[in-house]
Amino acid sequence: MRNYLVIGGSSGIGKALVENLQKSGNTVFASFNQTQPTEFLENVNYFPLNVLENTLDLAMLPEEIHGFAYCPGSINLKPFHRFSEEDFINDFRLQVLGATTIIREILPKLKQAENSSLLLFSTVAVQSGFNFHSQVAISKGAIEGLTRALAAEFAPKIRVNAIAPSLTDTPLASKMLNTPEKMAAQAQHNPMKKVGSSEDIANTAAFLLSEKSSWITGQILHVDGGFSSLK
Repeated sequence: MRNYLVIGGSSGIGKALVENLQKSGNTVFASFNQTQPTEFLENVNYFPLNVLENTLDLAMLPEEIHGFAYCPGSINLKPFHRFSEEDFINDFRLQVLGATTIIREILPKLKQAENSSLLLFSTVAVQSGFNFHSQVAISKGAIEGLTRALAAEFAPKIRVNAIAPSLTDTPLASKMLNTPEKMAAQAQHNPMKKVGSSEDIANTAAFLLSEKSSWITGQILHVDGGFSSLK
């Protein structure tokens, strides 16, 4: 049995990942902020956490953490000239500094475990330029750089990877997918003619956190239905 920590585990991809890991018989520690869990699963320990607060209490975690996933994110799309400096800073704090703060805190526990794995989330918008995605691309671009840097620094003890999805059907993307017409239009943009689900991303995330991916590190995996590479 392995111990996993999922930050942002009560909705969207994080929730699907918690359920996937729990079904495999693992012990999961999952944080939530504004969205409380709708059901409490066996062997899943939920706890409230605001990653933007200065205080961080993770005393409930065991001595060994075999896998860590940082799932909080934001999608703020508007023209570059309408973003303020505060907008960029707040997004960076949530998506990058929130992750680094927790990684520093749990690093001894990851080192204590055998074949531990660390997983972050990027977006196809980093490698493919899209209108109105400057704020998203800045913070997630930093995540991709962090992924490769930590993979080099932590090898061979801890593996570090990131997943870069295209638009996925989650509460975070609800404004872009909240009608059948919007959903159909977005599906037509994808080579697979569908919008990805939280489970699509969570399946890959669970694999990267498991011992089955023991020879994969420093990678940005594009789980996007071919959107980033097929035209």
